Amino acid sequence: MPDPIIEINDLHLSLVGGAGPVKILRGIDLRVASGETVSVVGPSGAGKTTLLMALAGLEPATSGTIRVAGTTLNGLDEDALARFRRAHVGIVFQSFHLIPTMTALENVALPLEFSGDDTALERAAAALTATGLAQRSGHFPGELSGGEQQRVALARAFVTEPALILADEPTGNLDQDTGLMVMDLLFSLQQEKGTSLLLITHDTTLAQRCQRTIRIADGRLVPDGVNPS
Repeated sequence: MPDPIIEINDLHLSLVGGAGPVKILRGIDLRVASGETVSVVGPSGAGKTTLLMALAGLEPATSGTIRVAGTTLNGLDEDALARFRRAHVGIVFQSFHLIPTMTALENVALPLEFSGDDTALERAAAALTATGLAQRSGHFPGELSGGEQQRVALARAFVTEPALILADEPTGNLDQDTGLMVMDLLFSLQQEKGTSLLLITHDTTLAQRCQRTIRIADGRLVPDGVNPS
């Protein structure tokens, strides 16, 4: 049996606020198999986004261990974590996080250029074609609709062919029809590439599209189980 893409053991994570440390995650245990799609649901403030940030190496664990794509994140410095993300993880945010002064093509090529890939622009162009945006490659984010911006963000997340996609409310800023189109594209790319997916969402219908749903409440995971196919 292949190693899990995600393996978390007794993860605790506290953030420092004005009144001192605030416990966000309280003893998370989680395994996600390679190629598996998992949705994470729960109320606002339950710790969903913090869990995603920890998996991306953007928030350090207070205690416990995090292993993603064969890499143990605990104790890695910022440079090592940046290399880990470039090699293994694609992230899709609710608010797109595109660089406004770069074209769609340049935004998608950016992670490849950071890793020194001489074919960055060619691969970025192919990724935009896969998302139906070849004709918009020279446009800046401000010249694109919300749905187009999120499709650029999907192209950027998948262009490095990561083992894991982390998606945080990717339809949260989109209308229903546009959100459905974007999610159809996300799952299509996931299936084509065989990429693992951890999807945070408030949309129960969207959550059911994943193979498994887990619920987070007060910083703890409560399994909802396997979704019907």
